[in-house]
Amino acid sequence: MERAGLCIRKGGLVIFPTFCLYGMGVDAMNPEAIERVFAAKGRPESNPLLILVKDREAALSHVQAVSEEARLLMDVFWPGRLTLVFRAKDHLPESLTAGTGKIGIRVPEHPVAAALVRAAGGPITGTSANLSGRPGSSSVKDLAPELLSLADCVLDAGLLHGGKGSTVVDTTFSPPRILREGAVSAAAIQEALLWKTAK
Repeated sequence: MERAGLCIRKGGLVIFPTFCLYGMGVDAMNPEAIERVFAAKGRPESNPLLILVKDREAALSHVQAVSEEARLLMDVFWPGRLTLVFRAKDHLPESLTAGTGKIGIRVPEHPVAAALVRAAGGPITGTSANLSGRPGSSSVKDLAPELLSLADCVLDAGLLHGGKGSTVVDTTFSPPRILREGAVSAAAIQEALLWKTAK
């Protein structure tokens, strides 16, 4: 894990496990490393990348404001399979936000992913390890050979849970908007927000 963290700090690309699928991690503060992710995936640069951080405090350091609804969703679902979208601070590379001014952030629950973020010493990208438009992979053996050849380090945790990726919720709106329903159901999101209203 220390070697993988050093690899990221030096601009390298690491394939690593999240709860459902394998992801591609680089230093989220390094524009050149971020470009490696777009190039490897064949991903349009108009499509933003989310970041993984070690905890809530780290997340707050990268965003302009946090609504009460966002704080509640953090309380209920972090660490976990919920990506929250905030207005980004100006220090984040524009390639992450694709010019939207917003950044998606998640605190990972998978122990390897969480350890990698800590070893990297800062935020890392959390996009799935797949070619753009192709499904993600729950095992290293199913990863595209093109991606494996471009990775500087692969953390193989065997067969993962599989299924849907993270749910993405834009907290810059009130009430928050679900942009993509994934592992956390829309019903669970609404229940958490209704609980807040009831309080």
